[in-house]
Amino acid sequence: MSKIKKFLVAFSFLLLVFSLVSIARTFLRDYDEQQQIKELAEMWNKEPDKGGGAATPSPIITKAHEPVMLPEFQELYRRNPDIVGWLKIDGTRIEYPIMQNQQDSQYYLNHDFDKKINQNGLPFLDAHSRINGSDILLIHGHHMKSGVMFADLMKYKKEIYYKERATFQFSTLYEKEEYEIVAVILSKVYRKTDDVFKYYQIEKVGTSAEFDSYIQNIKKLALYDTGVTARYGDKLIVLSTCEYSTEDGRLAVVARKPT
Repeated sequence: MSKIKKFLVAFSFLLLVFSLVSIARTFLRDYDEQQQIKELAEMWNKEPDKGGGAATPSPIITKAHEPVMLPEFQELYRRNPDIVGWLKIDGTRIEYPIMQNQQDSQYYLNHDFDKKINQNGLPFLDAHSRINGSDILLIHGHHMKSGVMFADLMKYKKEIYYKERATFQFSTLYEKEEYEIVAVILSKVYRKTDDVFKYYQIEKVGTSAEFDSYIQNIKKLALYDTGVTARYGDKLIVLSTCEYSTEDGRLAVVARKPT
């Protein structure tokens, strides 16, 4: 065997080993995260104490007569006070804590619940959203090839899938809520200079006219008609994730809290 052939064989072998190691690392990372998410979901779904004791006040509330944190959140909050909510869509893998780090709005792009580096990250609230002070809650989540995080939102491209899952549950620290889907849209992240509707610029939606314009533009982008709309005063949730059919593409599921 010539030296060139030996070199190519050795190089191919090393490349194979490197690829297998990379695959193994990815598998172990995803497995560890799935185990963590399973643990968090078990904490969330754990039956509350029915021993008749008084409810535990929220660790972040000090004034009297203020809301009490839901029992489901108390252990999770003690573990990581960045948690602001819990999102669950029945029939999907989407059952996750929703995070917000006040110092770094992008923190949970690549950190897990225990604040360890993880490429999958966790769904997190946009910097311009406040859980108890915003009419529009924009929640970002990765679209992972493994199917975790917000990958299942891609299935909402099909109207038949929407009809089977037209609502989802979102709970704040103090209240369990259900939202009904207004529209599923395809869009992208545009340049700042592009004069076009940008669904993610929620900081520009404040007045009644701005809200109405936002909903009208959402409806224009909708993949199908849900028969549901929203009006000023409604609370919205926008679930946003990457969509790979176009450069910097995004898919968003827009929902309203029924009044």
